[in-house]
This record gives sequence, C-alpha cells and structure tokens, in this order.
Amino acid sequence: MSPWSDGRPRPSTKIRRVAIVLASLMLFVPLTVARPKDSSDDDPVLQAMRAELERSKTELKLEGMAAPYYIDYRVTDMDTHAAEAMFGAVRTEVRVRFRFLRVVVRVGDYKQDSFFGQGQGQLDFMPLDNDVVALRHQIWLATDNAYKAAAESLTAKQAKLKQYTVDQPVDDFAHADPVVFIGPLAKLDFDPRPWNKMLQDASALYKNDPQIESADAALNFAAVNRYFVNSEGAVVRTGQNIYELRIAASTQAADGMRLDRSHAYSVTDMKELPSEETMLADTTKMFGTLRELRDAPIADEEYRGPVLFSADAASTVFSDLIGENILGLRPDLGQPARTKGAFAASYKSRVLPDFLSVVDDPTLASVDGRSLMGKYDVDDEGVKAVPVSVIENGKLVNYLMGREPIRDFPASNGHGRARGPQNYPGPSLGNMIVKSSETSSPEELRKKLIELCQQRDLPYGYYVETLGPQRTPRLLYKVWVKDGHEELVRGAVFGDLDTRTLRTDLIAAGNDVYVDNQPLNIPHSVINPSILFDELEVKRANGNQEKLPEYPAPTAASK
Repeated sequence: MSPWSDGRPRPSTKIRRVAIVLASLMLFVPLTVARPKDSSDDDPVLQAMRAELERSKTELKLEGMAAPYYIDYRVTDMDTHAAEAMFGAVRTEVRVRFRFLRVVVRVGDYKQDSFFGQGQGQLDFMPLDNDVVALRHQIWLATDNAYKAAAESLTAKQAKLKQYTVDQPVDDFAHADPVVFIGPLAKLDFDPRPWNKMLQDASALYKNDPQIESADAALNFAAVNRYFVNSEGAVVRTGQNIYELRIAASTQAADGMRLDRSHAYSVTDMKELPSEETMLADTTKMFGTLRELRDAPIADEEYRGPVLFSADAASTVFSDLIGENILGLRPDLGQPARTKGAFAASYKSRVLPDFLSVVDDPTLASVDGRSLMGKYDVDDEGVKAVPVSVIENGKLVNYLMGREPIRDFPASNGHGRARGPQNYPGPSLGNMIVKSSETSSPEELRKKLIELCQQRDLPYGYYVETLGPQRTPRLLYKVWVKDGHEELVRGAVFGDLDTRTLRTDLIAAGNDVYVDNQPLNIPHSVINPSILFDELEVKRANGNQEKLPEYPAPTAASK
C-alpha cells in the first residue's frame, strides 16, 4: 500500500524523492532501548534541536500572524546496509547514511489549528556532521517555512469548514503530558563478507532445479536513531537495530501458472538470525515446495466448507482484517464517520467470536524468546507507550490512537507512529496480540476439520499453511477425510475471507503461538494462534496464464 493511499495530501517533489530513496532500502524503522547513564547534553543533535526550539518559542511571531501554540522537531538518523544476491552472485550492495528533519508548527489552538494541506510540516535533509551551528541553521529554515505554511493553511482550513455542518465536533489535536526519555544510540557494526557469502550460497541453490526462473536472497540491516522535542517539554531519543534476511524464488507450471515462494527472518538482535546451515536448509525446502507446486493439480472450481489455517497463515488474516481496522484514523473534513476502515461503525459491537480478544502492547519486548519488532517506549508524538485492550471477548472497545482525536476518543494512547521520516505520525500497531479463552492443540483442530467434513459428506477439507498478497493461498492442501492424507493444490483464491466471515464463521483457535515481525513502513508484530473456520468459499482463480520461456535457461556448462 502506498503511504499516501489514505487520502491525505501528497508531499512535495523533494519529499517524494526522499521517500523513493527510503522505499528502495525498505528500512523505515523506529526504535526503543533502555535508558543509559549519559544525558542529552552530550548529544549535538539534541543540543541543536532544544536550542532552536527555545528560540522559536520566544521569537517566532510575524506581524499580522498569530504566534504558534505548538512546535515539534523530529530527526531520524538512519545508517543502512542493503545487499542482494541473485543466481549465486551478488547483484547490489549499498551502505547509506541519512539524517532527516521534520518540523511541525501549529497555529491556532488545540480545538482548531492549522494542521491541514501544506501546514502539515516541512521535511528536509540534516547535516551528517555534528556541527551544532549547521544543524541549528537547517532547523531554523525549516521552522520559518513551516510557520508561514501553517498560517496560510489555517485560513484555508477555516474556509473549507464553512462548507460543512459538524454535529459532533472534536478537537484537532490532543494534549499530552511531556515525556523525557534519553535512550542510547544504536550503531551498525558488522562484517558484511560472511553475510554476502550466505546470500550467494542460498541463491545459488537454484542450480538444483533448472525450472527455477528467479532466485534471490537479500539482507537489510539498519541502525536508526530517532530524536523528538516539542514545545510542551517532551525530549526523546531512541535507538534500535533491525536485521532482515529474505529469500524468494519463482517458477512456472506446465500450463504457465506463475508460482512464488518467499521467506523472511526479521529480528532486532543479530544473534537471532539463522546460521548459514539453517538458511540453506530453509531455502532448499522452499525450492522443494516450488517443485511440488509445479506438479500439483489445480484446485477444484468451487468448494464451500471447513478451512484450517496454520498460525503463519492466520497472522496474515488478522493483520489484514483486524490490524488495518482498529486504527483511530480521523475521517476527512465533513465526513460524519467516527473513523476510517471496516470498523468505523463497530464501536462497542462484536467484530470477532466471543472467545477471542485483542491487545496491542508495545511495551512487550519478546514472546517465547523471540524479539518483537513492535517494541517501543515512546511513540513518534512524544507519548509514552501503553498496552491497549482493543477487542474484549469479541467486542470492539477501543481504537489505537495518536494525538489526532476522533469522536469518543479525545486523547492519545501512545500509538502515534510515522511511516518513515517523510510522513507525520498517525495511529499504528505496535505488538498486536490475539488471545483465545478456548484453545485446542493443532492436532485437535485438524481432527475437528475432518469431523466437520464427515458431518457434511465432504470428501476433503482444506488446510492453509501460508498466504501471499491479498490473502491468496501459496501453500494449500486438501485434507482427505478417508485417511487424513494431504494433497497440495494450486491456483485457488478465497471468495469470502473478510471481516464478516471472521466474525461469524471462525469457530476455534489453537494453543500455538506465531510471531510475525513486520519491519516495513512502521515496524510492528502480530502474535496469534492457528484458527479454524466452519465455512469458507475456496474457488479456482480466474487468471490468465503466462507463456513459458521459449528456450531453456543456461547451465554451468554453457559457453
């Protein structure tokens, strides 16, 4: 999804260029760590930010324009290393350092302010050298521009509001107690050579299968330090390392159907990354499933009945259908809805079966020894992170909130986070945990699947091991009632896997736990069990098949 697909104004050309560079590295990651012994006085970036903030608070007032009631500075310092190997050879290797500044100046007051259109802040590069005067000069210029844009935006916003009648007005911005949190700086310190060899060796395994058409392995490592100060008194510095390894490959069946598989390892501690032996074994297994998919039959034209999802596949379902809809996103001007998304009118209503509850807890660092990507101490708006109970016994009781209020939710609950330095913060997931009050083992769920099929005279049910984009099955198995054996099929889609079926047809959950760490855009984690649906529609995909290559791929003996 594009960062600007939510209807908000697109950034300037310069900001778009910055966004493209960042997206190519796939490393938008905010970070948190424990408080160190040193103070912010030793940090030239914080020195510059705090000094300019004090000067702006006293001197930023142009003739004929209201003085700002709120100012914040956010600096993101990113040290990133990205490498990719394809077909056994390193294709790209890039080490890049950026430092970005985003300035927000608000004119008006908390009830109605200038955060609209061009008044949503200024973005620019910051010097990498720790020259306090140079840093302050950049902040000064951005603040001046942000102030002028804010004054114009307030006038434009007030004119726009005259076109609408607002029955239940809410404030534009929420008060927040100032937080002071100084964490240690993160550093990216490693030898890339053994990792490049691992990428080469993994992607070279395509040679064992001449029908593999693409095979690549990539890494994205980052140390990101974030700074935040505002005129309310918040002073925050956080840092964290993110490490991601990824393998991906594709092939085609004899009928031309494109078949894709991928696997990623995303962690916050390099010690949790797989050994070369493990990564090569996982890659070999992945290539094996591609071979099996090529030979697998196409799914039947239509099936309606029980479907069992592994915890891996269920994480995609919960992320798409719950995670995207529990965010308290403020509607566009003039829109009467409470928020955006499928749960806009679901407050205090049932959105899941009564045995399921959802909590988002960004203060949780790990589950079962696995680090969580969504751990942070203070959000990107300077608000302390807290656990939020969102769905209780199936009923939606809360939204995740930043500092932009919506109806019935006037304050932030510490979930305001930014999709990279070019965007302003909004509500986001931290660590979304799906809990069940009634659980069964994966073996019991499989037995229940077969029993349901027997009751309905169905010869088989379906088991989903993993999903791809748009919740499309990548590994889908028929589980035959007669003897319980599994048969891999391809070319299927779900006809009705949506929020309604999640509410009405999900009948059981497992006692297993899966951690899905997502590092892109806003790093977050989804923790959930396997799930069983009483009834889902599975049908054959209506897609045009691609042509096969006209001649075979080169071999090692080719000249």
